[in-house]
Amino acid sequence: MAFVQSLFDETSSQYDWANAVFFFGTGARYRRRALIAAGLKPGMRVLDVAVGTGTVAEAAQHILGNGAVIVGLDISSGMLQTARRRLNISLIQASAESLPLADTCIDFIVMGYALRHVSDLGVVFREFHRVLRPGGRLLMLEIGRPPNALHFAAAKFYFKHLLPTLSRVISPRTKLATLMDYYWDTIESCVPSSTIITQMAETGFAEPICTTELGLFQAYRALR
Repeated sequence: MAFVQSLFDETSSQYDWANAVFFFGTGARYRRRALIAAGLKPGMRVLDVAVGTGTVAEAAQHILGNGAVIVGLDISSGMLQTARRRLNISLIQASAESLPLADTCIDFIVMGYALRHVSDLGVVFREFHRVLRPGGRLLMLEIGRPPNALHFAAAKFYFKHLLPTLSRVISPRTKLATLMDYYWDTIESCVPSSTIITQMAETGFAEPICTTELGLFQAYRALR
């Protein structure tokens, strides 16, 4: 965990432009569409776990409009510093395994692309269940290991070979290439979606589902 925290701290200033370039600027539209599909509406109190640089929280803010109440949480101080420059929301340095929030105080939890970094799904899901109000909604966005052999080969080439190489060329004095290497390692070894859905249900979440786009981008949704 210390390695992961340090890696995100040291790459926080490159994170946004790298994602924009490497994913062809499609991320903002996808995040907003996923939040709406998961039931985010004005008036909801939102917790963004692993808020990172604030890209998901920013999409949520556009949907919620004036008076949006969003709490962003992350273990990386570097990421939180970047998010603080982007957004005027409450930010907390903490882990998903121990949320510093009261019971049933949140209407909507979102976690963007951090599920594969979680070591104990049960602990995290129990914390999510605890802080969500009855009827609250959970959305977790992730990049999963493609089950199709052709999709897997394409993803492996892109994430394991092309992105680290581009990172070394574009940003040679940073650890961006190391971050891209780590990305692929976590994608390749990620927990199957069936296991995640089962764990969500066993924790007490209702109607857990996972939708996948392009064989790679996953959106897990459930109700408290």
